[in-house]
Amino acid sequence: MHATRCVIPVIKSPKDYQVYRISPHDSNRLAIIFDTANANTSLTCCIEIFDVGGQTPPNRHQWAVEMFFVLKGEGVAICDGKNVRIQAGDSLLVPPTGTHLIKNTGNNRLYTLTVMVPNEDFSELIRSGIPVELDAEDMAVLGRLDALMPC
Repeated sequence: MHATRCVIPVIKSPKDYQVYRISPHDSNRLAIIFDTANANTSLTCCIEIFDVGGQTPPNRHQWAVEMFFVLKGEGVAICDGKNVRIQAGDSLLVPPTGTHLIKNTGNNRLYTLTVMVPNEDFSELIRSGIPVELDAEDMAVLGRLDALMPC
């Protein structure tokens, strides 16, 4: 009989997320949930928040697969010149080397759960940006209005 071991999971709530704008002119923010710095594994998992009209710059990854799950809002995903409309509930999987961008085409913020495996320096890029905060609208979407209340 061999010994079993219980691994304590890492639990995060929105008040724990570290939020960044990669550069001052960017129209999206990234709230890191798990990454190489806090989960000891090669992935980046974040909430990506796009302002109205906002988008990511066109980008590609050499080895990483990137998945977007739309939590709220609507937009367009462009990958290698193909345009696809996306809205809440849709999932998008971008293979390695696909040049892609996500653009908010709605009248409200667009929220995606974004996961990249392996990390491929994504979290380091995010963390090199400008620290910002989640606001009341963000917390309402993430279901944690209580996180803004004083203790």
